[in-house]
Amino acid sequence: MALMNEPTAPYHSAQDALRVLETVARHSGGVTDVELARQTGLGTERLTALLRMLRREGYVEQVVDGAYVAGAALGRLGSAHGRDQALREKLQQTIDRLRDSVGAAIYISRYIDGEVHVTQCAEGPATPAVNEWVDFRSSAHASAVGKSLLGQLDLNARRDHLSRHKMARLTSRTITNERLLLSRLDAQPATVPVLDLQEYAIGTVCAAVPITAGSSVGCLALSLPVEHAHRLRRAADTLNRGATPVLLSLAI
Repeated sequence: MALMNEPTAPYHSAQDALRVLETVARHSGGVTDVELARQTGLGTERLTALLRMLRREGYVEQVVDGAYVAGAALGRLGSAHGRDQALREKLQQTIDRLRDSVGAAIYISRYIDGEVHVTQCAEGPATPAVNEWVDFRSSAHASAVGKSLLGQLDLNARRDHLSRHKMARLTSRTITNERLLLSRLDAQPATVPVLDLQEYAIGTVCAAVPITAGSSVGCLALSLPVEHAHRLRRAADTLNRGATPVLLSLAI
C-alpha cells in the first residue's frame, strides 16, 4: 500500500487508517480498540474517528464482543479478482455521499498518459455537473481539476502538457500566460484546495484537492453555480476532509 508524500491532512488520515487496517488484517479473530491503540500508537480520539470512518466505508466491522474485524469492502478491494469494478463502485458510493454532504457535484479526475481525464462524477438534480463546453483535456490551464493535476507534476511534465495544449482564453478570467500559470502552480500549497473562479466557464466556480496514491496523479473536485460562490471555500474544506476515504480506497 502506497500513498503520495504530500503532507496533506487527508494523506495523514489515510496513512493512519492504513495502519489500523493492516493491524486489523493481522488479527483474523478480531482486535479491540484498546489493542489497536497500543499497536498503532494512535491516540484514543484519533483512533475513534478513524474507526467510525472505516466502519461507515465498510472496511471494518465490529463483532459481538466489541472487537474489530476486516469488513466486506476491504475484502473486495483486496482481491485481485474484480478489483477494478469493486474500486469503481466503492469510489462512486463515496463521492455520492460526499455530493450529498457538500451540496455540490463531485468529480474524480486522473492524469493518464499525459492527459486530463474525469473518470467519475456524482451529480443530481440539485447538484448539476459543469457543462463541458471545452474538452477538459485541452483546458487544464483554466480548470481547478487541471490545475490540481498539473500542480502535482514536475516542471518538465507541466511544460510538456502546455506545449501540447494551447492556453486559450475561455473567459476574461482565464490565465493564458504560461510563465504566470507556472508561477501560480509553484506557489500553490498542497494543503490548500485549488480554486477556479469562473476561469473555465462563466457561471461556475470549482475547487480541487489532490488524491494521488503511489505514482498515479489524481484529484477530487467539486463545482457550484456562481450564485453559490459564497459556499465555495467552506465546501472546499469539506471536500478536503472527504478526500481521506477516496485516498484510502485507491491505496488499498
